[in-house]
Amino acid sequence: MKLKICGLRDPKNIQDVSNLNPNYMGFIFWKSSSRFASKKIPILDQNIIKTGIFVDASIDYVKNLILLNQLQAVQLHGKETPKYCNEIQKLNVEVIKVFNINQNFNFSKLSLYEKFCDYYLFDTKGKLPGGNGINFNWSILKDYSSQKPFFLSGGIGLENFNDIKNILKSDLPIHAIDINSKFEIQPGLKNIDLLTKFKKKLNEL
Repeated sequence: MKLKICGLRDPKNIQDVSNLNPNYMGFIFWKSSSRFASKKIPILDQNIIKTGIFVDASIDYVKNLILLNQLQAVQLHGKETPKYCNEIQKLNVEVIKVFNINQNFNFSKLSLYEKFCDYYLFDTKGKLPGGNGINFNWSILKDYSSQKPFFLSGGIGLENFNDIKNILKSDLPIHAIDINSKFEIQPGLKNIDLLTKFKKKLNEL
């Protein structure tokens, strides 16, 4: 099971997290976020997919940050349309389209995006586009009928590990577990000890 660690911004902390060799590291380029990555992202191991997180940004803004930071994936956390996602695809990056889930979420609307992204990411619907630190009810995923792989996100911490083990036994095409706020000392600064424990347990599955 792949791991994505999101919401990084401190250069030393970024290096420490990269030493854990997660599959993805996420950097938030939405200026309203408390985890906004305002500085150029350091060079990472080529096996770590450097992911930029955007919220309803202009194509030019996304393109410029892809070039500046050598991003390999773009995660779209706003109300981006299938046409917009298609334009991002042309920039030669993985496209991850985020959907914020609540109990009434209608999975049928995902069909419009099927051709225009590489992955979905399911997060908890909350006040912010992401990083709310709240789980959604994973049982709703039983209604997911697509074979498009997805990232599972939304307030995941060490305390959720039994639930993670159970959901990984299902036939759902889960691509990666996405973690952020439950592993923080403060917004944008990750606790390496907690991350190490989580990654070890994930590797044992």
